[in-house]
Amino acid sequence: MRYVLGVDGGGTKTYTVITDEKGNKLGEGLSGRGNHQGHSIESTMVNIKDSIDQALEMAGLDYCDISFAQFGLAGADRPYDFSILLPALETLPFKSWDLVCDTYEGLRIGSKTNTGVVLVCGTGTNAAGRNKDGLMIQTGGMGYLYGDGAGGSDMAQQTFRAAVRSWEFREGPTILTKKVPEFFGFENMEQLVNDFLDREIYRVSAKLTVVLHEAANEGDEVAIRILRETGKELGIAANSVIKRLGGFEGENIPIVLVGSVFQKGRDPHLLDSLKTTVEKENKDITLVIPEIEPVYGSVLLAMDHLGIEVAEEVYEKFESYKIDYHKEIKA
Repeated sequence: MRYVLGVDGGGTKTYTVITDEKGNKLGEGLSGRGNHQGHSIESTMVNIKDSIDQALEMAGLDYCDISFAQFGLAGADRPYDFSILLPALETLPFKSWDLVCDTYEGLRIGSKTNTGVVLVCGTGTNAAGRNKDGLMIQTGGMGYLYGDGAGGSDMAQQTFRAAVRSWEFREGPTILTKKVPEFFGFENMEQLVNDFLDREIYRVSAKLTVVLHEAANEGDEVAIRILRETGKELGIAANSVIKRLGGFEGENIPIVLVGSVFQKGRDPHLLDSLKTTVEKENKDITLVIPEIEPVYGSVLLAMDHLGIEVAEEVYEKFESYKIDYHKEIKA
């Protein structure tokens, strides 16, 4: 029996899962952030190793028992990042392993051929893709200055901005002028704006996107416009990836949608705008919102490296495995 290990390292948490070649989960570990950007590689590796050690202990296995280890890490974007991450990961005693950006975990859980486009829309945004020749391309993921125009953080700023503009009659009426101050614990926009300016607050939490979705569900035109503009921007990013990969001539293109805005929000206005934008340039597409946790994308990639044929029942097992996001993270 061969054993595979998958690591999903993000901005706040690192998950590790170990399965056998039939997809049976044997162990899992949860630790702190796995993104090295903005932090020392040493502290990042402490979290990654702790997560792995927890999973190995639960599975009753050692490093030498793992046939292949796949790392999917946020921040593994450019050659410079790999120059930092690869030497650090080499210190772990795995006999065979690989590293990809965590974006490609999302593509693998949503596309059984591991080809197509993956769009990430959580706190931030990213777009990437892979064609049948193995060419991999990433568009965005570096922030507003570098062309990004979606993601929860950006949507939250747009929500707050729209509420201020409407309150000052620079924009049409919207229930955001009521919902936004309520979200922050104020009675009205005047109290909110003055308090934030007094405290020199110029950015708001991505959690404000909850208010945006609520307003859209109640038919608020301003909220719907923001969501449709976000969908269009995400569609433009998908089209960019397809063009840069040289197209998918004669193939149906899966557009895999991962991240909280897609998987939890599922706003019909955003999704419709995204689909319409992509279909203007690429007619044969399928939007896919996966039900599998991203860490199993790493597990599947590890299986691919070993030439393990992944049966449908393995995908079904992975859909049934849920991670306790409220579990205490070990220091």
